[in-house]
Amino acid sequence: MSCRFPARRILTATALVVFLGTAPVAAVVAAESAAATMERGHYLATAGNCTSCHTREGGQPFTGGLAFATPFGTLYSTNITPDVDTGIGKWSEQEFARAIRAGVRPNGEHLYPAFPYPAFTKLTDEDVAALFAYLKSLAPVKYAAPANELRFPFNQRWTLGMWKMLYFLEGRFTPDVARSAEWNRGAYLVEGLGHCGACHSPRNFLGAESSDLAMSGGEYSDKVAEGTVRSWSTPNLTAAPDGLHSWPVEDLAAYLKTGRNTFAETYGPMNEVIMNSTRHLSDADVHAMATYLKGLPDNKVKVPANANADVLQAGETLYNVHCGTCHLPTGLGGDAESSGARLAGNPVVQAGNPASLINIILYGPQLPNPPLPKRWKLMEGFGDKLADDEVAALASFLRSAWGNVGGAVSTDQVAKQR
Repeated sequence: MSCRFPARRILTATALVVFLGTAPVAAVVAAESAAATMERGHYLATAGNCTSCHTREGGQPFTGGLAFATPFGTLYSTNITPDVDTGIGKWSEQEFARAIRAGVRPNGEHLYPAFPYPAFTKLTDEDVAALFAYLKSLAPVKYAAPANELRFPFNQRWTLGMWKMLYFLEGRFTPDVARSAEWNRGAYLVEGLGHCGACHSPRNFLGAESSDLAMSGGEYSDKVAEGTVRSWSTPNLTAAPDGLHSWPVEDLAAYLKTGRNTFAETYGPMNEVIMNSTRHLSDADVHAMATYLKGLPDNKVKVPANANADVLQAGETLYNVHCGTCHLPTGLGGDAESSGARLAGNPVVQAGNPASLINIILYGPQLPNPPLPKRWKLMEGFGDKLADDEVAALASFLRSAWGNVGGAVSTDQVAKQR
């Protein structure tokens, strides 16, 4: 997905003086301030990854229409260009702020929390104003997204009022005075604009994020191949052994900034987060996010016990035949183009839900497009070569070898992903 944003001409103070001649200084300062506000809003929209969710394949940026498969049916993102008929052209800044931070449309209807207002409620007044100014500066595009396709009673928006009473707490971000300025900046970006918990926290049967298991890994639906949608699991972002325990701050910052570090490379749904958002952030902000994430206390979901010895032996044999050459017998991978990623200590391999690991084995990793410079040998999918019980055995071995703590994978789990 493209990460290009509409170009804008910004007049500097000097240019304005030349153009306006004896224009009042206040007018020049006001124009500079407006331009700076829009630039700040552009940066905030990038940090919030607005383009990924509000741009359908083949559509113009921010015009909506992207489908979200949920347990309750399909939702479509909306047009957030300033078109007066199909976008936010008639919205006031106050109405925009209410939608962003309270999940309420100008007509009083509740927004579905697939739009992450439970995270955006933390945004400051200044950031909401800047984000609104940027979106209002875009070229208006007339496009109406398809109607949502939700089952009853989830298609009744009034029920969201009750959902909010149970699960939504409106309020701005409050800095922790006992923490550093960098940690607080990282917390604001991760918990607010970046809304990382929306994907990396488990949800209950009504779609609310679990506060007790925050950032311990979640699940959502996305493409595994063209036209095929399956479940994906997100890794634990806390300091748990199956999470970011082994990733130093610098490696985590490098992953967010470049899509790769000494442990891993971006693939699948995370491609859009990095390629459209975090790689465009300042080094300071990316480091702040990494600092905050590395400070999250150990939190993990309960994982099943390891598979029995016969299954693990079968999995090890399959690994030696199909995987060991690139990923090495140690599971440490390597840096040569003939090698593969590190599997030992890998958060994706150890995730409480093995869906993403199974997807990689079946379909191969989906790499960014356009691609990053070649680093490792391109991994093929093994869905046509291995039966469900073989994939389960291989995944079970990966999740228990080299100190990994992921637990057994069942044949049924593989069949679901296939």
